[in-house]
Amino acid sequence: MRMEEVKESIPCQEKVKIVIPGESVMEQEPRPDQEDPKPRSESTSRKKKTHNKELGARGERAAQRFLERRGYQIVERNWTCEAGEADLIALDDDCLVFVEVKTRMDEDRGLPEEAVGAEKRKRYERIAASYLKTTSYEDIQVRFDVIGILVLGPNRALIRHHLNAFGICY
Repeated sequence: MRMEEVKESIPCQEKVKIVIPGESVMEQEPRPDQEDPKPRSESTSRKKKTHNKELGARGERAAQRFLERRGYQIVERNWTCEAGEADLIALDDDCLVFVEVKTRMDEDRGLPEEAVGAEKRKRYERIAASYLKTTSYEDIQVRFDVIGILVLGPNRALIRHHLNAFGICY
């Protein structure tokens, strides 16, 4: 049976739990695009945006737990400045790490981490500069990581942690 056929034949009316081996469960609401097919209305569009925001927030919480269990100290969540928002800022030993988290329900638009391109890199570098201006860190190494979370099905997800994702450390 092809993947498309499986997706169409499985109704998604229950919560989906994302489980990362050794991690706690992350619950998901059903995806708005898996409901009865109807003409797209403003209400449906709002539901999808709300769902995407909730999915992103759940992914960020899962990424935070993932990092904490690996010894990272989270110093900021959703830190915002004029340049944008950093999902997570953490300390990994003597390195300050800015983490972009991407979560997706499927691979229709590629793997989650593939959504982080040159523009996001520039934005994160500006965010890091703004953050460092507001703190007392001196002589600290800075790194940029990306965590991609792909929901594989009920109770399953693939989490990928890309260390030094931009290929540079300051």
